[in-house]
Amino acid sequence: MILPLIPLVAPACQPAAAPLSEADIAALQRLDTADADAILTEDADAIAALYAEDAVEMPPNAPANVGREAIRAWYATAVFPAADYDSFRITPGEIEGVNGLAFNRGSYAFTTAPAGMAEPVTTTGMYLVIARKQADGSWLWTVDIWNADAPQPAAEGEHTEGEDR
Repeated sequence: MILPLIPLVAPACQPAAAPLSEADIAALQRLDTADADAILTEDADAIAALYAEDAVEMPPNAPANVGREAIRAWYATAVFPAADYDSFRITPGEIEGVNGLAFNRGSYAFTTAPAGMAEPVTTTGMYLVIARKQADGSWLWTVDIWNADAPQPAAEGEHTEGEDR
């Protein structure tokens, strides 16, 4: 009766998972650098080019952007008109993956001068992206989510939750 043993033996016959190479890790880190550069130059097209066509971006306090064009449009119409970035830094903390899928978890920090604020604001936070290796060997983000370490300060004259009026 060999048939009942097949489910136990079959996993042992599978090829070993292919870990990320140094070149893969460097390519994933270049996505972070390209993202920071594109944000500082307010280049929505360059940001969109980092994402797969079917990517999902989940920004804080906003609906998900589904698809590369929605991501591009969100930066062009909602993000860049609202703030002037003085600095933007991404610091990868952990990059892992196998078989053409990888995740990158890290932190970010940026300083911006939002409309209605007397002084520039520095924001720090964390992110998690999932990337997929493309047929040409490049990597693109497929899922992106981030959030700030603390709530954004309110604009002058704006009421915040829990604040006395």
